[in-house]
Amino acid sequence: MDEQRREFAFSVLGGPTTVVDIAGQRIVIDPTFDPPGAHAYLTKTAGPAVPAEALGRIDIVLVSHDEHPDNLDTTGRHLARDAPLVLSHPRAAPRLGPSARGLAAWESVESKGLTIQAVPAVHGPADGQRDEHGFVNCEVTGFVLSGPEVPTVYLSGDNASLDAVRAIRDRVGAVDIAVLFAGAARVPTKERNRPLTLTGQRAAAAAEVLGAKVVIPAHLDSWAHFSEGLDEFVAAFDEAGLGHLVATAPHGQWIVPGSAAV
Repeated sequence: MDEQRREFAFSVLGGPTTVVDIAGQRIVIDPTFDPPGAHAYLTKTAGPAVPAEALGRIDIVLVSHDEHPDNLDTTGRHLARDAPLVLSHPRAAPRLGPSARGLAAWESVESKGLTIQAVPAVHGPADGQRDEHGFVNCEVTGFVLSGPEVPTVYLSGDNASLDAVRAIRDRVGAVDIAVLFAGAARVPTKERNRPLTLTGQRAAAAAEVLGAKVVIPAHLDSWAHFSEGLDEFVAAFDEAGLGHLVATAPHGQWIVPGSAAV
């Protein structure tokens, strides 16, 4: 990972944090760059593969949600505030600085020929306890990146809902690349310790629903509350007959769909 832009590439840095080079722009979703240790009620077990300053100029930061430190930590929040554009859900935007804009589900913005659309996400089981705003755990958004000259990319955020995935397929159509936040995150005090994010099996089902040609796993490591890692993710895809879809690289290296990791 370095400041040089790629034409179309992805790099998972650890936890959910993923860099996307697309349409001449560098996009980062859910920046987490703090060191390991206790972060509120969660424990970070490993830092990012590269420091924030190694990313160079960032054009857009996407924040699936800002209420959990494993998706936006202190250093990540500073990085977002320095970016020219930050996109998140409507209730998060006022907390993310003057460059932040909130998008409700299905709303979109254009940036240099790239369309960035907010899509639904549910951060827990379908029958989970809803807060006063109607959300399980907290409000979360996913994103779809698309444009006439680029493949369509789905960035799931902390979604555990296949119904949300089906709605995205119905509304947006098939996607080319799916970056799926998995790890089967579990917190004993929440939802009877049931998964708050995709398990490997549900990630495979989501990929099949989406018609994805390539799946990049994220949100699988670096935090103690993730109950499944990359091995479980890969095994689940293999059991579903979808192992050929999974593309990985060591954290901080590039994944270039259609070619070897660099």
